[in-house]
Amino acid sequence: MTQDSDEPFCEITHLPKDRQPVIRIIPMPADTNAHGTIFGGWVMAQVDLAGSVPATVRARGKVVTVSVNSFQFKQPVLVGDLVSFYADVVKVGRTSLTVDVEVYAQRQRFGAEVVKVTEAQLTYVAVDDQRKPRPVPAE
Repeated sequence: MTQDSDEPFCEITHLPKDRQPVIRIIPMPADTNAHGTIFGGWVMAQVDLAGSVPATVRARGKVVTVSVNSFQFKQPVLVGDLVSFYADVVKVGRTSLTVDVEVYAQRQRFGAEVVKVTEAQLTYVAVDDQRKPRPVPAE
């Protein structure tokens, strides 16, 4: 653990080596709140998009978000961070899919400091063209 004077304890870590991020993005100044960090709502929107990627692939079609089961902000996201979103389907029901999302920030983009900034779990439902729930295909 390390402590920065402006942040609570933050655990320095590494990006997962055995997985690829589903989204990588650099937040800009327009995405900040009054405290100069990235809006939590901006992070939540990106998490929802990231979670929908493996859900759509596994459902083989459209999905909609039906719940945010958990969402934990661990560290702030800063302007200029390279933010990587990793998402995995962890449960498949008849029409629903549960996805875990982990978010990491590389500070100063090319520096060695990597921190986990967010963890979340969301549930999606597979839908047809009329937006009605449909069964998730067997693998």
